[in-house]
Amino acid sequence: MSATPSSAPPAATRPWYREPMVWMVIGGPLVVVIASIVTVTIAVRHPDPVLPREAMPAPVVVAPERMTPEERLQAEKAALPANQARNHVVSPTLPKDD
Repeated sequence: MSATPSSAPPAATRPWYREPMVWMVIGGPLVVVIASIVTVTIAVRHPDPVLPREAMPAPVVVAPERMTPEERLQAEKAALPANQARNHVVSPTLPKDD
């Protein structure tokens, strides 16, 4: 007696390109490769312009010791929103509304 049945139909074989799992495996990397080629093409065709150094003025830095009291007060007022935001982030309590 044979262990395998002799009346079983032969397994149907399909070509590899007819299998849906193959296209799922190939499709992901293929989409990434196509997207990277599109990205490189856009970057090469439309590069960002390089700005000349003269376009941006150099920042003026004044030492606090050389400032007059009025200038120092103006500088502190200009930095006040940033200082409040920094202090608010590190504080564990909510600010009181005035």
